[in-house]
Amino acid sequence: MSDNSVRVALRAMGFGKEAITPHGFRAMARTILEEELGYSDKLVELQIAHKVHNPMGRAYDRTAFLPERSAMMQRWADYLDQLTDDAK
Repeated sequence: MSDNSVRVALRAMGFGKEAITPHGFRAMARTILEEELGYSDKLVELQIAHKVHNPMGRAYDRTAFLPERSAMMQRWADYLDQLTDDAK
């Protein structure tokens, strides 16, 4: 899915560009996953698909941590659900 698809959906729901951008969701998730939920920066960076900056890291690091990332995303969903419940 492209940033533009998300942007169009946000505008259709009535969110202006001053309120949120597609990239804003990634930034928000990256911050909360590490600071609030205690996940390592490496795991979070893998999930949000950031590239490894070190050329040797790109060449040799093939780790995916799929079970850990799946658990992290479930905890993220639970966190968002709790925010919704708290807002009611």
